[in-house]
Amino acid sequence: MPHPTDPLALGQQLVAIIEGGRRTATYKLAVLMALLDLAVESVPDNPDAAVDVDLDDLTSRVIELYWRQMRPLDGHLLRQSADGRGVIFDAVSDLRAKATTHRTQGLDLVVAHESERYRATHAVVKRTLVRYPLKLLQNLTSGGEQDRFLYDDSWMGTDSQGRVADHGNKLTLFPGVCVTLARLAPLLKPAFQLAWVDDVRRMNKNLLDEGPDLAHHLFGADRVSLQRAGDALTDRFGRACFYCDTMLYRQRHVDHVLPWSRVGIDGLANLVVSCQGCNSSKSDRLPAPAHVKRALNRGRDTLDGLAAEINWPSQYDRVLAAGHGLYSTQPAGTPIWQGRNHITSLGRVDINWFG
Repeated sequence: MPHPTDPLALGQQLVAIIEGGRRTATYKLAVLMALLDLAVESVPDNPDAAVDVDLDDLTSRVIELYWRQMRPLDGHLLRQSADGRGVIFDAVSDLRAKATTHRTQGLDLVVAHESERYRATHAVVKRTLVRYPLKLLQNLTSGGEQDRFLYDDSWMGTDSQGRVADHGNKLTLFPGVCVTLARLAPLLKPAFQLAWVDDVRRMNKNLLDEGPDLAHHLFGADRVSLQRAGDALTDRFGRACFYCDTMLYRQRHVDHVLPWSRVGIDGLANLVVSCQGCNSSKSDRLPAPAHVKRALNRGRDTLDGLAAEINWPSQYDRVLAAGHGLYSTQPAGTPIWQGRNHITSLGRVDINWFG
């Protein structure tokens, strides 16, 4: 097993993945994005520890990434491979087309209401991930012996369920890799997204040219879709801005407390109503930990119950885990948003409550 990870070396190897020639599909980028998010949510107390990643969790995150992207853009379903085909794309697209939910095609509702169909899709996607992108991800050169810098893939490249079970249905990030990925995530995630946008634009050049906002379509938060969550939060917690307590009568915004650009959590536990001024000032900045603590202190039972009433995910545990990962891997002195036009530096004392 490799020595605990050097951040610069790992960062260079990950950048080499996206710079290593023209990809024929976006599978590797999906795996990298999913691993980044899971690393942030799995930061161990010992920074040099090896960390297990459950393959079912990884598969769910990959499906979640493609779920949004399988909706049409200007009437067209975008290719995610050079030839327009792919087992994972077809499986997720087929699930999305067949799923019937109450008022939305949110993935969490599909999991709840189309469980058998979702499980079948999940099995197909996991089998494909183990056979191809997880096996090939760390191949940075052609031929010869390859350096493994994320996890042991020697047993992968198979679609045998027994082989997966024999390895605990998991991959194990090498010592130090999880914390290093979490620390590098703010730098790597935009780079992976940019590479993904470039790939999709190239694979759909006859449709896209320089037209639609492709980055927003693939990765942006859909503010319209948050309207129902905003209504429920306002009814339950009042019309005041979560951050400055200004009463909101017309221009109400729904804000992700932990920024969407960093962790992409749409659950009710990560959503608050805010005024335009605070929303614009905060933008994608990391908020002071006190804001996250106060959002969670609205109560797990309260948030879970409210989420159930409106058929919306709560994701309380994900917010808690992501908060721990984000703040515990930031260097002291990191700028954090306290309030409108009020930026301070993160101190180690600020994250103690996440322990």
